[in-house]
Amino acid sequence: MAQGMELFALHGKRALVTGSSQGIGFALARGLAAAGAEVVLNGRDVAKMNAAADTLRGEGAIVHTLAFDVTDAAAVASAIDGFEAETGPIDILINNAGMQHRTPLEDFPADAFERLMKTNVTSVFLVGQAVARHMIKRGAGKIVNIASVQTALARPGIAPYTATKGAVANLTKGMATDWAKHGLQCNAIAPGYFDTPLNAALVADPEFTTWLEKRTPAGRWGQVDELVGACVFLSGPASSFVNGHTLFVDGGITASL
Repeated sequence: MAQGMELFALHGKRALVTGSSQGIGFALARGLAAAGAEVVLNGRDVAKMNAAADTLRGEGAIVHTLAFDVTDAAAVASAIDGFEAETGPIDILINNAGMQHRTPLEDFPADAFERLMKTNVTSVFLVGQAVARHMIKRGAGKIVNIASVQTALARPGIAPYTATKGAVANLTKGMATDWAKHGLQCNAIAPGYFDTPLNAALVADPEFTTWLEKRTPAGRWGQVDELVGACVFLSGPASSFVNGHTLFVDGGITASL
């Protein structure tokens, strides 16, 4: 059994990170590579994905790219099955792809609601299922879904997003319940407020930043590299008996009133 720092070593493992051309996904892919894993970047913008891959390769990482739409069942199955057959096993899956749409609930467009559900929830189901089918045959695998502080809390203007992230946490529990017996560990990370492209409008808003600094015990925005430790923990031997858990990395915001 692994001991010491070996509990956090990912050498010989291959990790797929969806939505990994920028932001949290890119930071997690970089962190997993630093821990020894080969990484598979995913995105729909091929140029951006390839640029991200070049950056990581320049840092010494072994990087693959896999462009597919995480909301398209046929595209997901084709990409995952093809990669497994041609390149090798995906040992770790980070379901990171997601989107946001801010509108008061009474004015929220129905098509935007459906798009949020497909991107934030359906993708976790589709990619998780496609990868898990191979993991189950091998009797081992790690799935880490990216939830949110909105898994536990709500704010005005993002009710549908909050619903999607609540669903991610419960889908994570369902994955663990169905797949733990096959040797898979399925968990989630719930980031608080991080300085990312998805939050660019909020970061640029002095009023919101002032509110956030007062509301968060840590008194600041999170930096994406601060999510890496949780991801490596949930992706490696150290979390061998952790299943169905949502780990909040939020500067204490869900712990305080």
